[in-house]
Amino acid sequence: MRRLLILIIGCTITLSGCRNTGNSEIIIFHAGSLSVPFKQMADEYEKRNPGIRVLLEPAGSLVCARKITELKKPCDIIASADYFVIDELIVPEYSAWSIRFATNEMVLAFSEKSLESGQLTSDNWYEVLSSDDVIYARADPDADPGGYRTLFTFKLAEKYYGINGLADKLSGKNENFIRPKEVDLVALLESNAVDYIFIYRSVAIQHGFKYLELPPEINLADPGYNDTYRTVSLEVTSGSAGSKMKVTGEYINYSLSVLDSAVNKSGAIGFVAFLLSDEGMEFFRKNGQSPIIPFTTEQPELIPEQLLQFLKSHQLDN
Repeated sequence: MRRLLILIIGCTITLSGCRNTGNSEIIIFHAGSLSVPFKQMADEYEKRNPGIRVLLEPAGSLVCARKITELKKPCDIIASADYFVIDELIVPEYSAWSIRFATNEMVLAFSEKSLESGQLTSDNWYEVLSSDDVIYARADPDADPGGYRTLFTFKLAEKYYGINGLADKLSGKNENFIRPKEVDLVALLESNAVDYIFIYRSVAIQHGFKYLELPPEINLADPGYNDTYRTVSLEVTSGSAGSKMKVTGEYINYSLSVLDSAVNKSGAIGFVAFLLSDEGMEFFRKNGQSPIIPFTTEQPELIPEQLLQFLKSHQLDN
């Protein structure tokens, strides 16, 4: 009897240990441009939930998706700089739903030491970048939505300014300074290796960079110009085997999802609920990024009830 009791206690401790380990971590793959607000939110969430560890793994959004679809890496939440990445590559095979929660704006960031920055305006920025002495960097369109959005900006600028061949001229310059994610671009500008970077407004603000705001017809920030944005498109790599998918211009939509295979699904939904709350959205606002109000989804009937309340409340407020 005593031996049986010891065995039962031992099994209980073992099972309890396994359960606590599985529920104590929340793994999040997220766009590099979300690094600052997500780190701040994670710190606050851990403080409010002792014993919980939020593990953040930033990368280009397309790379985040491939970690799930190709590498089969464990992940609870994926948060992308473009809702299209999740809707195209994650839903419905790896998750049943996604929620769009924030927007952003493409800008041209620079520093005090950037060549010709004193003459930079929204009417001549493309001429400054075209100068032989000026070096600029951009993200890889096959890894990061910021990369293909930069190319959309070039294509839209060609139409807006009426300059044939402008997009090819800009995209063909300084190709050796293409990088896979935002943090790499930030490092290039901070080290003065380049004069300018195309990046999201929020990232420029977070790192204290000076930046030029581009006309709304080309900066992908205004949903009122969606008809204009949708006139440009390109193909990007959707998998390591070289398969391609077409991406069309649209105003910037960030989205997230909890994976069907999430080990800590309840913890992940709890974190997303915190993110979608007014407190959570404040982390984005103070870091130069605007929430999408109301939050939107294409799968309202599949959203967990704990999260659906946020969509309903914002819809009622508007």
